[in-house]
Amino acid sequence: MIHRRPFLAAAAGVLAAPAARAQAWPSRPIRLVVPFPAGGATDQLARAIAQGVGNVFGQPIVVDNRAGAGGTLGSGEVAKAAPDGHTLLISTSSTHAIAPHLNPNLAYNAEADFTPIAQVANATNVMLVPTSLPVTNVREFIAYAKARPGQLNFATSGNGTIVHLTTEAFKAQAGLFILHIPYRGTALSIPDLVSGKVHLLFDSVVSGLPHVKDGKLRALAVTSAKRSALVPELPTLAESGLPGFESTTWFGIYGPKGLSSDTTNRVAAELQRALQKPDVAERLARLGAEPVTDAGPAKFAAMVKADSVRWATLIRERKITAD
Repeated sequence: MIHRRPFLAAAAGVLAAPAARAQAWPSRPIRLVVPFPAGGATDQLARAIAQGVGNVFGQPIVVDNRAGAGGTLGSGEVAKAAPDGHTLLISTSSTHAIAPHLNPNLAYNAEADFTPIAQVANATNVMLVPTSLPVTNVREFIAYAKARPGQLNFATSGNGTIVHLTTEAFKAQAGLFILHIPYRGTALSIPDLVSGKVHLLFDSVVSGLPHVKDGKLRALAVTSAKRSALVPELPTLAESGLPGFESTTWFGIYGPKGLSSDTTNRVAAELQRALQKPDVAERLARLGAEPVTDAGPAKFAAMVKADSVRWATLIRERKITAD
């Protein structure tokens, strides 16, 4: 008599092994989509993180710049990708907390079309004024502006940008009437700020502080809830008479909708481990960013939702539109 069962079991095992290997993650390099041009802050931050994680998954993380439409083009591409863990997105406040409220025709749903994995960094802005302006702190600036309604102006990197929204939030809480001058990037506004033609700019710490150190501009405060480790001598706006004020650019990692919880949690854990490495933190500091090592999927999702509601309210109340 021929015993078929052992043979069939062995055959099934042989067939199952290749299938299991085919389903193992990752089976090829992981693509980290940066929805902004190469060389920018988001791109550099992505590369620092990818290098920090290294080859811990058995496959490299390859940064892929898919710029366009203010970061929404690349984000939309990831939203449509297969949820197999081989395509991830590094997102910012702009793509997931601001753009949905400025663009009714957005190609993705910022909440429903993605799987939140982890927040990886925060970047604060610094409040800058020309040295010719007779103010040395935020309270003095507010008093000076209130005494001159409509006579002062502020620069931004364009309508609806995080710089614009931060300034509008500042104006609203301080009760100021200051005119808006949009530029195509904050760097283009610096000469006018230095000369005194522009009176206020909220710029990134990295790009703004060199002008302060050169004596061309004066820094009054930072926009984060806590003092920045990068410039601990500067007070926050909340410490300077605007309780509860906070505005930072956050950076986080998403996968497409439907990414498995196992893959999500594994990526989150390795990201947080990489962000604790001194060399990675140092690279982020040079970009004006501080690592976030305790915001996994649930905490990251809650933070983004709260940030989105906040900016939606400001956009609606201040009647802000995109360029």
